[in-house]
Amino acid sequence: MLRLWRATINTRNGLAFAIRSEQAVREELIALALSVPLAWLIGVTTMRRVELVAAVAFVLVVELLNTAIEKLADRLTTDHDPKIGQVKDMGSAAVGVALLMAGLFWLFALAERMGAI
Repeated sequence: MLRLWRATINTRNGLAFAIRSEQAVREELIALALSVPLAWLIGVTTMRRVELVAAVAFVLVVELLNTAIEKLADRLTTDHDPKIGQVKDMGSAAVGVALLMAGLFWLFALAERMGAI
C-alpha cells in the first residue's frame, strides 16, 4: 500500500511539474478536457467515444515522455550536441505521429457521424 501511495505522489509531482513547465502539456490537457464532450457528440458508439478520448490521452502520454527526454537531455549538457539534438528530434517526431494518429481517428469518427463511411 505504501508503494502505491508513493507512486501516486510521484505521478502527481511529475504531472504538476510538466504542467508548470511545458505549454504543450497544458494545451494537450485542454484538448483532453474538450475531447470528452466532443467525443460524446461525434462518436456513434460508446466504444468510438472511448477511442476518441483515448487518442487524445495518448498524445498527452507521448508528450510527457518527450518532455522527460528533453529535460534529461538538457540536464546532461548545455552545449550543442548533434546526437542529443537527434534524440530530441525523435521525441518530437513521436509527438507528431501521435497527433497525426489522433487527428485521423477524429476525422474518421466525423466521417462516420456524417454518414460518409
